[in-house]
Amino acid sequence: MIDICAIGHISLDEVITPLSVKHMPGGTAFYFAKTLLHADINFKLVTALGLQEYQVVDDLRQEGSSVYTLPSKSTVYFQNKYSDDQNHRQQRVLRQASPFAVAQMPAVNAKVYHLGPLLANDIPIELIENLSKKGSVSLDIQGYLRHVWHNKVVYRDWADKKKVLPNVSILKANDHEMEVVTGRKNVKEGAAYLADMGVREVIITLGSKGSLIYTGGIFYTIPAFKPTAVVDATGCGDTYMAGYLWKRVQGQDVQEAGEFGATLATRKVSSSGPYTETPVSVQVK
Repeated sequence: MIDICAIGHISLDEVITPLSVKHMPGGTAFYFAKTLLHADINFKLVTALGLQEYQVVDDLRQEGSSVYTLPSKSTVYFQNKYSDDQNHRQQRVLRQASPFAVAQMPAVNAKVYHLGPLLANDIPIELIENLSKKGSVSLDIQGYLRHVWHNKVVYRDWADKKKVLPNVSILKANDHEMEVVTGRKNVKEGAAYLADMGVREVIITLGSKGSLIYTGGIFYTIPAFKPTAVVDATGCGDTYMAGYLWKRVQGQDVQEAGEFGATLATRKVSSSGPYTETPVSVQVK
């Protein structure tokens, strides 16, 4: 039995900050695999990318990750541009990947399936319904709100949310995504709205302001820890969720798991690229 199975495309990212311009692999799938590389749990990644980028998967396997790769016509290509405020970015999509097909999915039994769609058509809702019968579904909602218009990413509400969210046990959104999908600006109201749709644990990340988790009628406030430097915020939400789910499958409570995820995200924002430290060096602040 796998503890966590992450499903999502690996992307190619061009990350533009006031300090640098860098090209690197990205996407929820990639950041999850890198964060959980040294975790003391059983993890498997199911991803898809173009043949010309298979070296990224080969590198992950050489590092010790278990990866199942599906073919794609190409690899999704994102351009992420940050100003001095790394809580916000401008995104463009220069290339799109093939959607996941339910019939192509490997037979993987997991306690938690974490889905990281990058764009609205990446993961069919039939797959969510199928996986929810096998284990708990954790969803980063961002992809279902992202649509591409003239290469730019525009956000729209998710038309199928009322049908799909009852199949989702854990949902993560940032404050902007929460507002798009709920119509609420107040974070507690937005979290309660999503919980009323059937989500067991609602996680709203607030960038440098921390995060809020709502479950069982209780709001948990997760503080933001001060980074040594703010270099690259790309993938911080993915790093947070990898840490959170890592500790939840091990039986830690919501507050402990949230603070652990926040600690990993703080470490990650201090450098460019994914989180790379080993668990021995991680202590919740």
